[in-house]
Amino acid sequence: MTDSLDPHAKRFLDMLALKGGEAARLGIAERRAAFANLMRFGAPGPDGVEVETLHVSRPIRLYRPTEASATGIVFFHGGGLVAGSLDTHDSLCRMLTATSGCNIFSVDYRLAPENPFPAALDDASEALEWAFEKAAAHALDRIGIGGDSAGGTLAAVTAARWHADESRPLAFQLLLCPILDFVGETSSRRAFQSAILDQATLDHDIGLYTADKVARDDSRISPIRAAQFSGLPPTFLHIAQCDPLRDEEIAYAEKLRAAGVDLHQTCHAGMPHLFYALSGVIPAAKAAVMTIGAELADWLGRS
Repeated sequence: MTDSLDPHAKRFLDMLALKGGEAARLGIAERRAAFANLMRFGAPGPDGVEVETLHVSRPIRLYRPTEASATGIVFFHGGGLVAGSLDTHDSLCRMLTATSGCNIFSVDYRLAPENPFPAALDDASEALEWAFEKAAAHALDRIGIGGDSAGGTLAAVTAARWHADESRPLAFQLLLCPILDFVGETSSRRAFQSAILDQATLDHDIGLYTADKVARDDSRISPIRAAQFSGLPPTFLHIAQCDPLRDEEIAYAEKLRAAGVDLHQTCHAGMPHLFYALSGVIPAAKAAVMTIGAELADWLGRS
């Protein structure tokens, strides 16, 4: 099944495999450094995006597009809930801001193991609460939520907890290769293990995050295991064809569709996990990110 990988992606994954250094065997400082190094393979962010760091309960980096926008996205970075930062996702946030035309509020949530569950989830909820409180100050009339990989986990869980508040509805959720089931056993998990993401790393990271405080099949950890999905906001779900997480994301999409959620699902052919952050070495990934932003911009313009 790895034959379906984009050739540039395959070359890059082969290079990472030769370097070795499985994330699950690294100390936490090394894990974070390795992830930061991996994220440097993204293409530089476009010019013209205005950036400001806001100091709330947690630092939030605000990205403003060149043309004023009334839409904001509260965004959570990936990194397995143990790594990643505002800096690792700076280029991606700039690209998404420029292509979607949205303001992006990138949240510096607390990481495990220093701050295990529910610290990151609490920070996510507080950031979304803050965004709604400050919507008028930032001239926003629509607020969505988003994230990639484990940040997508936080976004999906936070959206599920938030949707009951009908007075402040989320405009949408934007999920890029989200981790949706930390106890899943699927064909894609077996087929697409790589130096970017493998089962050992998933198990290692979630072990640090949960610290045995909550079961991994709890819907606050694995949002696909929620009891119901009706009432969730319109969802833009981006799946990589050659990602270990692909099958659980497809299953999540089926649950949303069955619940009547407005779903916009895209499977990016030949792409591995984290492709959207590797646009400097995978040409098709850069085009994909532009498509992700443009699709959202088009929908916002029509809705």
